[in-house]
This record gives sequence, structure tokens and C-alpha cells, in this order.
Amino acid sequence: MNSTAVAPRDTGVLVVGACQAGIQLACSLREYGYSAPITVVGAERHAPYQRPPLSKTLLHAETSPDAIALRSEAFYADQGIRLVLGERIIRVDRGDGGAGVAYAHSGRSFAFDRLALTVGARPRRLPVPGADLAGVHYLRDADDALALRAALAEAVDVLVIGGGFIGLEVAATARELGCEVTVTLADNRLLERAVGVPTSEFFLDAHIRRGVRVHLGAPPVRLLDDGHGRVRGAELPDGSVLTADLVVVGIGAVPRTELAEQLGLTVDNGIVVNEYGLTSDGTTVAAGDCVACPPPVDLPDGPVRIRFESVNTAVEQAKTAAALLADRPVPYGAVPWFWSDQYDLKLQVAGLSTGHDRYVVRGEPDTEKFAVLYYRGGHLVAGDFVNRPADFLAVRSALAAGRTIPPEAATDTTVPLKKLIADDPRQAVA
Repeated sequence: MNSTAVAPRDTGVLVVGACQAGIQLACSLREYGYSAPITVVGAERHAPYQRPPLSKTLLHAETSPDAIALRSEAFYADQGIRLVLGERIIRVDRGDGGAGVAYAHSGRSFAFDRLALTVGARPRRLPVPGADLAGVHYLRDADDALALRAALAEAVDVLVIGGGFIGLEVAATARELGCEVTVTLADNRLLERAVGVPTSEFFLDAHIRRGVRVHLGAPPVRLLDDGHGRVRGAELPDGSVLTADLVVVGIGAVPRTELAEQLGLTVDNGIVVNEYGLTSDGTTVAAGDCVACPPPVDLPDGPVRIRFESVNTAVEQAKTAAALLADRPVPYGAVPWFWSDQYDLKLQVAGLSTGHDRYVVRGEPDTEKFAVLYYRGGHLVAGDFVNRPADFLAVRSALAAGRTIPPEAATDTTVPLKKLIADDPRQAVA
């Protein structure tokens, strides 16, 4: 793939997907001086909104999706960004040079000079009998959140299937709302794909302390019918039964790649893009949860491409893709970071701990205020932080600057981490 930009024509850029990445891409195009038309088409009826509150704020209170909108109507008008909602693009015809026409399910069509795909992902469905019973919920968009909020108001026993961020955030919210809550998952530890062992163990203890029952390594084999088409619980592999009048499934997401496949783009656990956000056809760009891209940080013996679902990553990838479309290509290389709110616990993660060979714990997990710093070959590569925002900022800054924090000194909580940031010998050698 080449990072070749093409001068815009009258029909401009069409962004398919009115999500965080799509809106950021449109905004960044304007910031880069792109003056041709920009059209953003989204399948949802709501104006583009922030997604992190879906599993937190929106479940707690009578908040509307309008309250978490990314931008106002006036902003889009001022920026000359045409926003089309309630239209799902189902087919794209494209000629040489990247220009073409996209067709919506309603029959509307949208001509473009350059195409950007920010189509996101859909919830992974639970592949067991009974998964389509009434009372089984998924959480991906605002309508899902509104439906789940209404159901939680009536629920007594809530079963959460999945031990990732969505599942645990919903579990925390349900517990705070007074529900009895059980979490069951296939993995052998919570947040297994996102954090290291010490942080996983802490969150297991934290949820149990707050009254949540947790079953590790126990994926349901079927959901049970109450005889009227509504879920009444789940059966586990050992034959035991968990009762529930509400089930929430949070077992990951699957990238939406239908349009990319129809266009003949390379797809491999997401739309494959290079470091500039460019797809395999050399003209279309893509960003956000739907893409598989080169790792933004060094991962020896790691995957060739990763798909990373986080707001920060979506924003940075969108900026990269917009820069390419504006003929100002800059490779994507931002340090990944993300966060999760559960009860009064704020978890922040900076970097990728994949392949670490050492970690140090700073502070006492029992106080619910601590950090875990990860090292590979003696070099700082990532950190998990629970209620330690200053430490998170220090490590994120160190990673972004290619610097390190000596592990032997990091455990001294009387010294701020920002004062320990030092040159990384590896960088000096390079």
C-alpha cells in the first residue's frame, strides 16, 4: 500500500459511520484545511455521541443520548460538515482514483471523491441455545443502553456473561442499583486481554467485596427458558444453574467489514490498513474499531496487526486518516491508553503490556490505590493504574517520549513518578 493522497473534487469525502472516529476524521479534515464537501452518514437515529457513558452514566440516570452528544448541530453547520442520520450504507460502487457512489438501504445515494470507513463493530453474539430469549441484552449503542436501563429498573437477579470492561462496568452499575449480580466468563481471570495478573486479581477481589459472585472459566452452555419465552438463568459446564431475570452478554465485538469485503479490501480481523490508515486499494481510508493496523508501539514477537477498541485509539487513527486525505501524511504512532470506571474505582491503562517479563507494584492494592508498571528487557512498556491519575500521566508521558522509570525506584510512593522519569538506555543506543 502507498500513502498517496489524491486532490479532492467537488463531491469531497464521504465518511461512512457517524461514530467517534467518523466525527473526528471529519473535524480533523477541516483542521487540516480541507475545503471540499464532507458528508458523514450514520445508521443510528441519534446524533453522534460519546460511547463510554453507555455502560456507566446512561445506565444510572434519566440521561438522554443528546446529553452525551459529541458536537452540537451548530458546530456541524459552522464546519460545513453534512450529517446524515438513520441511513445505513449497504453498497459502494467505486471507479479508478477512489471516486464512486455509496447506496443506502433507503435507496438514497451519495457520490464521493474519497471514501472513509469508520463503521465500528457489533457485539459478539452468545453462541448457545436460548441466547435469543427475552431478557437477554447486549450493549453497544445508545438504544441498547436505554433498553438495558429500563430492564435494570425492574431486575432483581442480574447475570453478566463476560469479564471484560463492558461486562464489569455493567455489573458494577447493576450492583449500585441494588441488584443481586453474578458474573460468569470463559477466561480464567477478569480483564485478561487488557491488564496484567495483579490488576486482574485486584478487580476480582474488589467485585467480590462489593457483593458480586464471580465464576471464572465457566462459560454458559445454554440459557434457560422460564416457559414463557423469557430467560430464567443459565446452565454452566458442570451442570450447575445460575438464576437470573436479566442477562447481559459482554463477550467482545466483531468488526463490521461487510462494505470492505464488498469493495475487495483486505480484511483480517478488521479492515487492514497501513500506518497511514490507508486500506489495500490505495485510496480508501479506515479508522476506529473496524480496523486492524500495525502496532503503534514496539512489540517484539508480537502480532503484525492489532485491533484496538478504545476512544483514544479511534481519535488518533481518525486524525491519521484525515491527514492522509488532506495530503499531509503522518504515520500513526500514538501510545495507546484507555480507562474504565467501576464503582469508585478508576482504572487507567497506558501502553501495551504484551510480552512483559517483569512488573513492579507501586502502592498497596488493599487500599484500592496502586499502580503496576510493566517492563520488557528492562524497559518500561506499560502501566495499570487504580485511582492513581498522577502516576498514569507520568507513565503515559514517559512512554510517549521514549523514556523510562527505573523499576527499583518506582515502588517508593513518597516520590512522585514524574520525578523518576529518566532517559531510556535503549533509546540512547538506538
